[in-house]
Formats: sequence, structure tokens, C-alpha cells
Amino acid sequence: MAAHALRTLAAMLCLGAASAAHSATVSVTVIDRDGKPVVDAVVVVIPAAAGAGRAPLAAQATIAQTGLRFVPAVTVVPVGARLTFTNNDQWEHHVRGSAAGMAQFAANSADGFSLRVAGKTEGQPARSADVIVSQPGAILLGCHLHASMSAHIYVSDSPWTDRTGADGGVVFNDVPNGVAQVRVWHADQLTDLPLRTVNAGAQAAQVQVQLQVVPRRRRQ
Repeated sequence: MAAHALRTLAAMLCLGAASAAHSATVSVTVIDRDGKPVVDAVVVVIPAAAGAGRAPLAAQATIAQTGLRFVPAVTVVPVGARLTFTNNDQWEHHVRGSAAGMAQFAANSADGFSLRVAGKTEGQPARSADVIVSQPGAILLGCHLHASMSAHIYVSDSPWTDRTGADGGVVFNDVPNGVAQVRVWHADQLTDLPLRTVNAGAQAAQVQVQLQVVPRRRRQ
């Protein structure tokens, strides 16, 4: 039994080493028109090689309505994810979702949606409503009743997807070796940025992408 356990452990270590040997690091930094780091840009890496795979993005996300704002401002989910809208305000919100930027959803697409979420009653749990997103792309959120409310959902078909932090950067340490494409999306960049091609290998691939705009400051 002990010998079998040792052989199993050795096989697992060899598999992990092989996976690490065939994966690479891709580092992406997003800056604005003035050269400053951009927060909440979505970075998508699309490897040409299949690779060993990566854990999928979380298939469920909660978007709160709090203080007449959507929180968070940008949510990243995979195709098929369930979104839960939870209203922490005392007022009703009529949430709408529509294609962001120049894209358009098909007329029968489930990803264009409209739903009502009743206001929260003191001492009672907040009301919620769910929707499932079924195709990739960016979704603009708004409220029919409160025009100042807006946020975005980015539905990705690649598990190598993340948002930039305050430093404008995202690092993926497990991209399959070989050619990969890098896509960057930001809510204020209304025209699509060109895809960038990188060669992921023994040395970390570093990419800097510059927006054509200076993002607006979000209402606090």
C-alpha cells in the first residue's frame, strides 16, 4: 500500500511539473491616453494551444444595488453564468441590461434583459432577481427609474480573463506555451482595440495596451 501511494504521489508530481513546463506567464498593463494606469479594464488572453486547462471563472456573481449604485462597477463572468441582482436600497430598481458599445445582441437573445427588484423593507432580507447570460460580450447595466445608475458585465469565453487593479496590471501564470492573443476592453473605450499577439514561452510575455481615452471617474 505504501509503495502504491508513493508511486501515485510521484505520478502527480510529474504531472504537475509537466504542466508547469508547458505553461507561461503573460503580464498585461493597461494605461490611458495620458499614460496613467487604468483600473477595471478587462483583459482576456486566448491561447492558440489547448494546454492543460485552467479553472473556469465563477459561474455565479452577485451585483448589489446600494446607494443608487451598482456594486461592483464591472463584473466578469463566463458564458452561462447566473447573475443575482440584490437591492439594498429602499427604492425599487428596474434593472436593464443591453449590449455595450457598438455591439448588438440578436433580437431573441436572452442577454438583453429587464427586471424589477423591489426595495428593501427595514428588518427584512433584501429582494433579489436572477438572470443567466448566454453569449460572450459586454453588457451595459442601467436602471429605468434612476438614470444615474450604470455598471457593466463582461461575459467571457476564455478562462484567462481578469480585471486590472489600481496598478493597471493583470498577470496570468498558467497560459499554455505558444502564440496567444490578448484582448482589452474598457467601458469608456467605445471602439474595439486591436487584438495583440504574444508568444508565451520560457520568458514572461509583457504587453502594454493604451486606451484612446481617459476614463471618467465613477460617482462615489
